[in-house]
Amino acid sequence: MSFTLLVTMLLGFAFSVSIAVSIGGSAILGMAFYEADKLILAPKEMFTAIDKFPLAAIPFFILAGNLMESGGISRRLVEFAKSLVGGVQGGLPMTCVLTCMIFAAVSGSSVATTFAIGAILVPALIKHGYPKSYAASLQATSAELGVVIPPSIPMILFGVSAEVSIGELFIAGIGPGLLIGGTLMLFVHLYCRWKGWGKQDGDGRQPVLSATAHAGWALLMPVIILGGIYGGIFTPTEASVVAVFYALIVGFVIHRELKLKDLFPVLRKSVISSAVIMFIIANAGLFAYLITRAGIPDALGQWLTEVLRSPAWFLLGVNAALFVIGMFIETSAAIIVLAPILVPVAAHFGVDPVHFGIIMVVNLAMGMITPPFGVNLFAACTVARISLDQIIRHLLPFVLVILACLMVLTYVPWISLALRDLVFAAPAVGPSIGPVIGPQ
Repeated sequence: MSFTLLVTMLLGFAFSVSIAVSIGGSAILGMAFYEADKLILAPKEMFTAIDKFPLAAIPFFILAGNLMESGGISRRLVEFAKSLVGGVQGGLPMTCVLTCMIFAAVSGSSVATTFAIGAILVPALIKHGYPKSYAASLQATSAELGVVIPPSIPMILFGVSAEVSIGELFIAGIGPGLLIGGTLMLFVHLYCRWKGWGKQDGDGRQPVLSATAHAGWALLMPVIILGGIYGGIFTPTEASVVAVFYALIVGFVIHRELKLKDLFPVLRKSVISSAVIMFIIANAGLFAYLITRAGIPDALGQWLTEVLRSPAWFLLGVNAALFVIGMFIETSAAIIVLAPILVPVAAHFGVDPVHFGIIMVVNLAMGMITPPFGVNLFAACTVARISLDQIIRHLLPFVLVILACLMVLTYVPWISLALRDLVFAAPAVGPSIGPVIGPQ
């Protein structure tokens, strides 16, 4: 059955069948050939995969991000970020990165971040003389922070799949998010100085105090959401509902830019995005159930243990595999299928499951900005109105920057775990190869 599952799924990918249908179709076909009497279990396992309370956060965070876009919150965040970093050469690309970091602290979705921020900043970048391809690749890369900085939908999926605390994953994502965001800002600043771009980026920049006052309610949103989670006031799932209500109040009552006529398009877009993710989760859940019954996780774990004999080599091998997998499989589906398989193996090598979750999320998130199926690339190309092939030249340096950050995060675990250990008083992780985890 395992061979049939794999071949059918890969054939689906090759013929451009959607990810969810390829995964679910291969699982059902495998059951039909080898366990036809068990086909009745297919809908049960698909329902079980999505019948988890933490998954309720996904549609609400998506809705909150769309309400922020329509209610003027994202525009105010752009003006605030520009007031902070827009005065230097390359300040506008730096504004793009910083705004995505702030927006990510509420939306939890990189695609929502791409559309909400890109609709404002991509035209602004083009107007200031930046090439369209550079503007699109920058926006796609910056929006990746939407799944690294908490709250993060892929982190919720990892927590559910691997039975890891979502609260710990969220707080562990803050350090990596700041590292990647800060590194991107430094890179774009130096790159623009080298290219001679962005000398007039400070034009039209508001004073910091004025921009902060205008964006005050928008800036308060991530404080309430994350503060409530870490303060024990509400769970991450409940926080997603709070985010929606806050976005509604700010959009309707305070900013008054959100109108009743805007609600239907916002709700429709949110429902479609949520349904796509839930459909992927359901099909991936059935696929994971079958490969677990086939003993693939145990066999793979034993093989990895024999071949990769140290934590350092294991993490390097996993990163290489996840990078390739992320190019072809959607992030959510990859996490749901692979997390239950890899987390026990990581535990064997002494890798903290929270740290391993951050590695998986950051690595697979690169699949959003790498061809051929990078969803952020398609979203950014839609906003910039260019074709995918035009974006590749400027995209490669950004991918290399994220890869460099990933390697640092992989082998310096305290970047992810220090704040987690401080807040949750988790036991310290033993030393391994220098700063890497482990007992061996």
